[in-house]
Amino acid sequence: MSTRYPFTAVVGMDDLRLALLLNAVSPAVGGVLVRGEKGTAKSTAVRALAELLPAVPVVAGCRFSCDPDSPDPGCPDGPHDDGPGARRAARMVELPVGASEDRLVGSLDIEKALAEGVKAFEPGLLADAHRGILYVDEVNLLHDHLVDLLLDAAAMGSSYVEREGVSVRHAARFLLVGTMNPEEGELRPQLLDRFGLTVEVAASREPVQRVEVVRRRLAFEDDPAAFAARWADDEAELRGRISAARALLPRVTLGDAVLLQIAATCAAFEVDGMRADIVMARTATALAAWAGRTDVTSEDVRQAALLALPHRRRRSPFDAPGLDEDKLDETLEQFKGDEPEEDPEPDGPGDGGGDGPDGGGPGGGIPPQNEGPVSEDVSAPEADVSAPEDVPAPAESPAPAPQGSRAGERAAVQAAEPFRTKVLSVPGLGEGAAGRRSRARTEHGRTTGSVRPRGALTKLHLAATVQAAAPHQKERGRTGRGLVIRRDDLRQTTREGREGNLVLFAVDASGSMAARQRMSAVKGAVLSLLLDAYQRRDKVGLITFRGREAEVALPPTSSVDAAAARLEKLPTGGRTPLSAGLLKAHDVLRVERLRDPSRRPLLVVVTDGRATGGGGGDPVALAARAARLHAAEGTASVVVDCETGPVRLGLAGTLARELGGTAVTLDELRADSIAGLVRDVRDVRSGQTTRRAA
Repeated sequence: MSTRYPFTAVVGMDDLRLALLLNAVSPAVGGVLVRGEKGTAKSTAVRALAELLPAVPVVAGCRFSCDPDSPDPGCPDGPHDDGPGARRAARMVELPVGASEDRLVGSLDIEKALAEGVKAFEPGLLADAHRGILYVDEVNLLHDHLVDLLLDAAAMGSSYVEREGVSVRHAARFLLVGTMNPEEGELRPQLLDRFGLTVEVAASREPVQRVEVVRRRLAFEDDPAAFAARWADDEAELRGRISAARALLPRVTLGDAVLLQIAATCAAFEVDGMRADIVMARTATALAAWAGRTDVTSEDVRQAALLALPHRRRRSPFDAPGLDEDKLDETLEQFKGDEPEEDPEPDGPGDGGGDGPDGGGPGGGIPPQNEGPVSEDVSAPEADVSAPEDVPAPAESPAPAPQGSRAGERAAVQAAEPFRTKVLSVPGLGEGAAGRRSRARTEHGRTTGSVRPRGALTKLHLAATVQAAAPHQKERGRTGRGLVIRRDDLRQTTREGREGNLVLFAVDASGSMAARQRMSAVKGAVLSLLLDAYQRRDKVGLITFRGREAEVALPPTSSVDAAAARLEKLPTGGRTPLSAGLLKAHDVLRVERLRDPSRRPLLVVVTDGRATGGGGGDPVALAARAARLHAAEGTASVVVDCETGPVRLGLAGTLARELGGTAVTLDELRADSIAGLVRDVRDVRSGQTTRRAA
């Protein structure tokens, strides 16, 4: 077995270590979601935690790790006889991003279940992780239906496997830990809420601390066993403290004054539902036990809020997670009641000094939340310095360009308020990743028929299977009540649901779009479409064209907030190289078809249709030729017509016809603009027109 990096050797990241240790003390806290940039030792810290957990007593031979003192009465391997159990180390089970549903929850032998009526069950990763750690690296890339199953099991403490009337249930209580890089996409808000605590991690900007990180890592790689031996005493001490805190936890009490502070804090920050209150109460209790106390203090409540609330305050994917600590302190002070005086030298596992999770600090051994370097949030939009709404800004006098910018380039303007958009979808029936935009054959959705399984059977179509087996019962010598089922009889259910698409935005940032209010409205529309793409599980990409060229501002990604940040900083000015923008989009889509052939693209061109420049030749003809390339390859497309004013040339509509798509104005893009509006989206591959109702 390979040697793991010691938990106590991790440098810095006090919040991450504390959150993991609190869950080790009280798994009821609900797990940890670790958000941070790549290369910040997220996975290293999580894997190191498994070595600190106490050994687990189990029933010998039980595949589901039943506790011999209180075995699960519904265990598929039960009933268990009384007798001495065995002890094994706590497991850390890793869930791969590409795992199947059967690998996660386990699978039934459908053929044996139908023919013999026997529940032949093969346990999955949830059973392996029972009474241990289940770790999901890059949890934001995990398929939504797997995340739903995972979090349901974590919340209920058990896993259910249902296959056409045959069901198996087993206990599945584990410490759930997920790590993610926000640049690769966000989790849905309702999934974020299911994680008890969330921690933001970033690499230290202190040279001395960075040197120590490198020194320890190199020492570990040179001789892992010797490095681990150097930290063995610290590991043993921390392991003992976890055990002592677990033993103390049942004696910790939550006073009415503390419960009022928790409720007032959740109400003050307007978090949805009651899960935040429960998680805060459990976290504050674990903090007290970790500090060796039986009473919860205001400082415990404060620390619990900093760990449990930031991710629950987000209202959109463009909101940065965080908490106003001044407001938090005011709320706690306002609802502060009589608290027991803290013993400056508590007895028990909280007594001790030093750095990190073992050391002193507020709340008894709790590292301060604001310790370490503070990274500046550069993604927040600047204050709007444009003219008031009732005084239109002159179109001919936009803001001056920043120093060092290209000739004719104007400063970026702030986007208008986003709005709910109409549904834009790709015609036909796809087979891409599960999502919520276009029709597709999926594993989850309404049943549309049955087929012979090409690989392992995952969704049995019972009626079709029985119908296929029925004519052969006599020749197979059936004598009993059960059907004689052969492999050839099995039928796989086909389902129709929704898929996520690649939505590629090509945004005109030329001088004709640069009027201040107009570009603000255009950015607001693109931001609205980005929000819609986030809700429908799409990948997004951003191409801009102005001056003499087009550029990929953001390659296709699942991170719509990254696209929003690039859009916010987008300057304007210069000519309109429309053909260059369309050709650049063609190149991006060609590469993406090779990388992810099952994900169908939707091209959204945001322009007024004017074409100038283009490197020789008629710009309009060059743009039309580039548009026909997309039409020839069957790319679904929509042109958002940004032309305004009493006199309109209709060039965007002409472009849409060349693309084989449809054109919508900024007003028509709003879902509530015209009741019952119907848009035509042409399927250029079949020549048919699909009518999309609002």
